[in-house]
Amino acid sequence: QVQLVESGGGLVQPGGSLRLSCAASGSFFSRYTMDWYRQAPGKQRELVATISSGGTTGYGDSVKGRFTISRDNTKNTVYLQMNSLQPEDTAVYYCRGHWGSDYWGQGTQVTVSS
Repeated sequence: QVQLVESGGGLVQPGGSLRLSCAASGSFFSRYTMDWYRQAPGKQRELVATISSGGTTGYGDSVKGRFTISRDNTKNTVYLQMNSLQPEDTAVYYCRGHWGSDYWGQGTQVTVSS
């Protein structure tokens, strides 16, 4: 069983930055593909970024060049560095880990507003 706990969300002004963290409990973290998703009110959940067990990354079109996903397998943690934030980035951000089984965190709110 794996538990994922996100942190780092909050209120930020347009153009600002935040770094989200997702800490995983359990074993074999390094084997999991880890994703960040987000869901804005009234919208479907969308994939923001993904990182494979080997470190290959991918991004949604709306965040390319602004967001960076990374992982530290020694700390069982995946990060999402978010720069140049805009109001449309406002959403609940979720961490997901999958390797056979599929695990989700509880989400962390990110609000971009002046």
